[in-house]
Amino acid sequence: MSEHRPWRGVLVATALPLHDDLSVDQDAYAEHCAWLIANGCDGVVPNGSLGEYQVLTPEERTRVVETAVAAVGGERVMPGVAAYGSAEARRWAEQAGEAGCGAVMLLPPNAYRADERSVLAHYAEVARSGLPVVAYNNPIDTKVDLVPELLSRLHGEGYVRAVKEFSGDVRRAYRIAELAPDLDLLIGADDVLLELALAGAKGWVAGYPNALPASCVELYRAALAGDLDTATPLYRALHPLLRWDSKVEFVQAIKLSMDLAGRRGGPCRPPRVPLLPAQEAAVRAATEKALAAGLA
Repeated sequence: MSEHRPWRGVLVATALPLHDDLSVDQDAYAEHCAWLIANGCDGVVPNGSLGEYQVLTPEERTRVVETAVAAVGGERVMPGVAAYGSAEARRWAEQAGEAGCGAVMLLPPNAYRADERSVLAHYAEVARSGLPVVAYNNPIDTKVDLVPELLSRLHGEGYVRAVKEFSGDVRRAYRIAELAPDLDLLIGADDVLLELALAGAKGWVAGYPNALPASCVELYRAALAGDLDTATPLYRALHPLLRWDSKVEFVQAIKLSMDLAGRRGGPCRPPRVPLLPAQEAAVRAATEKALAAGLA
């Protein structure tokens, strides 16, 4: 591998610990980032969807990145730089560069149903920051779908180096590999990990390692190595939790699992509301079963 690709491996989209008054607990966040690396993860993604970046002030968002870099080193930190405007997203990418980060992750424009020209212009602008950009395709939560043909254009123009693929459509992995063989595919949804690892993924932007890092890393490494004897039973055991990463309530679910595993999950900022009793019971039962099976 002639060039450094810091987005490879298990990069955890970090949940953000809050105080009871919902202010950011930067000390707990620093400890969490260090703990994830100590438990085998390769890096962290602050200000992703799981990090509740949409409800942070600019000052908080800046400090979260700086806290992560101070805790684990810039090469291990790939912040989300999503914003409604391209100039604002570029400013976040420049801030990441100034903080010492090795790459950034960027959603397409998502305040409206952007057309292909708008998407290309958006990524072109943020690429001017000079940091490698990892595209984030999330057509479930946004109105824009980075289909393989569009990803191939973005990569061909030099705007993106990898893609976090959250569509859940495993067949896209093979099309992306045909159209853009040097574009790194990153697993974007926890509950298609095994399928995308076998399809050639080079990394995982992950949710559930926030609560169960060691077993999630073991699953990823086994899947990437094609060791199905190890990966399949582990995947089956973890899947009742992993599937919450693809649900609307994923932040609340993962924070609850963190609480149960002895970590600092805690509350979310509004407009996110607590899980419904049935949802909480399901996450609690699946987490306790995983903990009882020694998966923590």
